[in-house]
Amino acid sequence: MSPRTSATPDPYDVAVVGGGPAGLSGALALARSRRRVVVIDAARPRNAPAAHAHNYLTRDGAPPAEILAAGRDEVLGYGGEILRPATVTAARRRPDGSFDLDLDLDLDLRPDQGAARTLTARRLLVATGVVDELPDVPGLAEHWGSAVLHCPYCHGWEVRDQPIAVLATSRLAEHQALLWSQWSDRVTLVTHTAPAPTDEARRRLAARGVTVVEGRATGVATEADGALRGLDLADGGTVDCRAVVVAPRVTARLGALTALGLTPTEVVRDGEVLGTQLDADPLTGRTAVPGVYAAGNAASVHDHVVSAAAAGVRAGALINMDLIMDLIEADTETDTEAAPRPVPRSAR
Repeated sequence: MSPRTSATPDPYDVAVVGGGPAGLSGALALARSRRRVVVIDAARPRNAPAAHAHNYLTRDGAPPAEILAAGRDEVLGYGGEILRPATVTAARRRPDGSFDLDLDLDLDLRPDQGAARTLTARRLLVATGVVDELPDVPGLAEHWGSAVLHCPYCHGWEVRDQPIAVLATSRLAEHQALLWSQWSDRVTLVTHTAPAPTDEARRRLAARGVTVVEGRATGVATEADGALRGLDLADGGTVDCRAVVVAPRVTARLGALTALGLTPTEVVRDGEVLGTQLDADPLTGRTAVPGVYAAGNAASVHDHVVSAAAAGVRAGALINMDLIMDLIEADTETDTEAAPRPVPRSAR
């Protein structure tokens, strides 16, 4: 579907910023609600390095790109619009409470078609996701999503019964090691930059068969074909493993949307900072900025694909009702300002 041009002055009901599971699910709910909705998709999905997505009922094992492509087709099928790849470069609130978004578009358009560099929407759904910041160890990034992993529910089955090294960067590494021991009885916790485990922690780890190796990791070791075979240590040793578990710091991807007053907050667990996310109501997705909603990892660093999609649907439904109530309020104000009208006898 062609993007709107500058010759189309009417605002969208909703602009969805982000074309992942949350954004597309929210757009689908809104399009099916007969809303004029546009998805602004930067085409940089968080799970792009992963070959398969899991725990998404009926789509388990499907490539992430395949799921998103099907989602875009569904949104377009109900009259929604998608700008891809496109990013928001500036955001402003208008006096009437709607929003102007300036876009950086990279679209293959005919010269006579043009592209809207600025669009207006009555409501915003922020589904921009997060950026994963990996520990500073050479080689991790090259294997991210294949042999360098963070979520056992996403990847545990694929590396079951294999030797797994957990790279500790905080006190939460004990939790990671205990969790991954459900998928393999060959789990090694490498202390790296985290404090050494307490005696009680060592007891728990030993009870699950987890080996503790104290030392700092300096890189990954690979086979001739590039497959990961170990984690190199500063003392010259190598921990044998086929997968390395890390805990990346996740940062909400907001960019120019911060100009609207959207401020990420730190997510803290047991005194450790996991990353940042938008402060949004977990049920409705409503943020502190009037008219702006959030869904997916941008609002919850813990969301998986399926829960991000669910959050997008909920937010889309609440936005639709918000717009309905907005119209009722506007009509009520108009009726109050107008002269009293006699009520027809048949209506009394």
